[in-house]
Amino acid sequence: MSIKKQIIAIGGSGFASSDKYGHDKLAMERYFLAQTGKENPRVCFIPTASGDAPVYIVNFYQAFNALDCRPSHLSLFNLPTADLESFIMHQDAIFVGGGNTKSMIALWREWKLDRYLRQAWEAGVVVGGVSAGSICWFEEGVTDSIPGDLTRVAALGFLKGSNCPHYDGEKNRRPMYKKLLLEGKIGPGLAIDDYVAVRFVDDKIKEIFSLNPDAYAYLVSNNAGEIVEKKILVDGSLE
Repeated sequence: MSIKKQIIAIGGSGFASSDKYGHDKLAMERYFLAQTGKENPRVCFIPTASGDAPVYIVNFYQAFNALDCRPSHLSLFNLPTADLESFIMHQDAIFVGGGNTKSMIALWREWKLDRYLRQAWEAGVVVGGVSAGSICWFEEGVTDSIPGDLTRVAALGFLKGSNCPHYDGEKNRRPMYKKLLLEGKIGPGLAIDDYVAVRFVDDKIKEIFSLNPDAYAYLVSNNAGEIVEKKILVDGSLE
């Protein structure tokens, strides 16, 4: 059986927040875990981008302890083991949290975590996350890592193109992504509204999972000075 490489990029949402739109409050977390295809999967939370914010880690455990899984987290400031490669490769799913994308990726590279995450992804571990945890898998993205205007940030490049999370959730995201595209400062890519997950299988969009009926994901590009947005349907096709 061939290995599926899976990435789940989420535009924005908090743990156990799915009830905002009438769903089970853990609907997004259940969806994420379901893609492992395993009973009681091992899932690791990486909160680097938040500076390992204690409340974020607590919220992760409160959410995932309510599900049929084995949760853990990885702190690069309080390491669980000297063998990070084995720790990562032992997981079934890896969820990356939001925060400062630029600082997160710099720290990951220092610890070679970027390499271990690629190995895990290529071995079939489901990887993904929200906000910074969405941007990081692409070649580049729109970030608020630096105070002031939103800017481009280089990312890991597992997936081609750029990524802009919070497309409908933060008022400056949509116009700034378009501005960067028009100025040639960022390449075409994927914009994701809050409460929307885009699942990639083998580098291709497989499906969209949206908790908000009015939220979507889009392929966005600069066509000779005109921004083109193509809405992605639930089955991954374009509208």
